[in-house]
Amino acid sequence: MHLFCSDSRSQWRVGSSTSAKSLEAGYKRRLEGPQSSTSTRVKNIRLLHLSSFNLPSDMYIALWTLVYLTTWLLPAAQANSGIKVMRLDKTKAALLVVDHQVGLFQLVRDINQVEYASNVIAHAALAVLFNLPTVLTTSTETGPNGPLPKEVLQLHANSTIIKRKGEVNAWDNEEFRAAVRATNRSQFIIAGITTDVCTAFLALSLAEEGYEIFANSDASGTFTKTIAEDANDRMRSAGVQVLGLFAILSSLMHDWRSSPGAAEVFPFIDKYLPSYSYLARAHAAAVTSGVLLPGESI
Repeated sequence: MHLFCSDSRSQWRVGSSTSAKSLEAGYKRRLEGPQSSTSTRVKNIRLLHLSSFNLPSDMYIALWTLVYLTTWLLPAAQANSGIKVMRLDKTKAALLVVDHQVGLFQLVRDINQVEYASNVIAHAALAVLFNLPTVLTTSTETGPNGPLPKEVLQLHANSTIIKRKGEVNAWDNEEFRAAVRATNRSQFIIAGITTDVCTAFLALSLAEEGYEIFANSDASGTFTKTIAEDANDRMRSAGVQVLGLFAILSSLMHDWRSSPGAAEVFPFIDKYLPSYSYLARAHAAAVTSGVLLPGESI
């Protein structure tokens, strides 16, 4: 027995079992279908002699599976392997504050409460630093959810606040949709409480509308780390970029020499990102008054 494929016209002969013949016919249809070019995909396959082997039907099926994978699935996967990288652009971006309400803070258990409170204010402060259009929204704030933190309201005294009366997904609110569209921006940086509902629901809706979405994982919180991971996975599967505060900050700045650049960004870092801030402080101290200790210049 042998398996034969020519460049000009595909001819296939396999074992005599019904299952092998059925598989052969199916693969032949795949290879000769409108999405395939038989001569291109199998041009490297010439003549495979199997006459010297007494192979069982399962072996022929395995061989046909190999042919199928290498001549149809693999090229298709390679053709669709292009990766589109979305980069934040401060001229295209707007910021959304979603249900960062004082009554909901107690629900956040996946991030330290003190750190999270700082992250929420930092999220709102990004818009001030980079002059981004901002839309804030709350959910039934006259009830137990409460209002937005006063620090956020002070940062955005002139920004639009949409006070939803019942919609769980902010995108279901007509006034909110109008405010988002009025920004005339194509990218949105989003964070909210909770990650799996307020952030994810809106992020998925915005992505479905064709916007580029960047979810701030440092400023989105929920009940457990497992829930947060599941929500982030769900958003990523829809094309939402999930990243932290420092990555968002760096993406918006692009270059330490830009404006806003080092002079404006370092005070922000000093206030909201102490880990990097103290690195900068140590460098400043070393430059202004530092002296190398014996053995330090290794």
